[in-house]
Amino acid sequence: MNATQDTRPPRAVRISSTPDELAGLGPLLEAAAAGVGDVPALLALAKDLGQTAPKPGSGRTAFLWEILASVTAVDVAAGRILEPHLDAAAILAQAAGAGGTVPFAGTWGVFAAEAPGLTLDAKDAGGAVVLQGSKPWCSIAAQLDHAVLTAHVEGGGRAAFAVDLHDAGVSFADPHWRSRGLREIPSGTVHFDAVPAVPLGGTGWYYRRPGFAWGGMGVAACWLGGAVAVARSYADALKTAADGGREPDQLALAHLGEIDRTLSGLLHYLARTASRIDAGELSGPGAWSEALRVRGSVAAAVDRIQALVGQNLGPGPLAFDEPYAKRMADLALYVRQHHAMRDDAQLGALTFKGDHPW
Repeated sequence: MNATQDTRPPRAVRISSTPDELAGLGPLLEAAAAGVGDVPALLALAKDLGQTAPKPGSGRTAFLWEILASVTAVDVAAGRILEPHLDAAAILAQAAGAGGTVPFAGTWGVFAAEAPGLTLDAKDAGGAVVLQGSKPWCSIAAQLDHAVLTAHVEGGGRAAFAVDLHDAGVSFADPHWRSRGLREIPSGTVHFDAVPAVPLGGTGWYYRRPGFAWGGMGVAACWLGGAVAVARSYADALKTAADGGREPDQLALAHLGEIDRTLSGLLHYLARTASRIDAGELSGPGAWSEALRVRGSVAAAVDRIQALVGQNLGPGPLAFDEPYAKRMADLALYVRQHHAMRDDAQLGALTFKGDHPW
């Protein structure tokens, strides 16, 4: 059985908005579809959207997640480009509330990963801050204008900084990107040599702020949007086969039913979680526990849905259907940002201390 080419207009992913509200996303989704594979076009789209998209915790968190999920359902790489840009906008807004002032202009990334043998240090330079060292896993950094990144500070700990990626002290290593997924979004190491940086919120602020957990859930909304697109491919393939006289058997329908209840449950979960964020219920220590639950639940669903759909549709669409094959490869890599059992162990430690709803 093969996946089918969807010639219909891109469809939004509904979490809690009305159909009329989601209809307004039509031009955005059409633009994302037209920009598949064109990173400059997708960055321009992100730049425009960054001026109007709601911030998490502002009362429209569910709509923000619908934007992220819907764009990712159109193209996983497009969502992967959009999400950090909007996250950077939220971080800068949160830092402004903590006394920081950095204008949000141009295109942005967020780089907080660490790797053995690579260290980025923030050093005092006569009352200013400069960055020295290297930062790994910086996606499409050479095509961005700015970044929010974390660096080690004197006295211990890490802090967040805003940096101009066009500074003369910034250089980009060849990422030697060999991935079949997210091929247009190489992630490599960026080197910094006495690069001026603007502190955001002080030591530890980046991780303590509730927005850290909210941003992590925004990534999960992207993963969920990718899973919705995979599920739609499967449902459409079953309908096409039925139209040709091949009705789905019980196994195919059982898998479709499992996919439906999984996605429906997660969409309700995200709607409730977004409402709790907007109500101020997830602004304290429990925010990260909830983020781990959301991310773990969505990541497990992505793996399961990709497995079920892949088993049912077989090798044909992976070999001959470019949008389907790209989506499966992109999503498989993107969801690996989840740390699987290590994140569950972190959640278990918090649960053991009593941080749970049951």
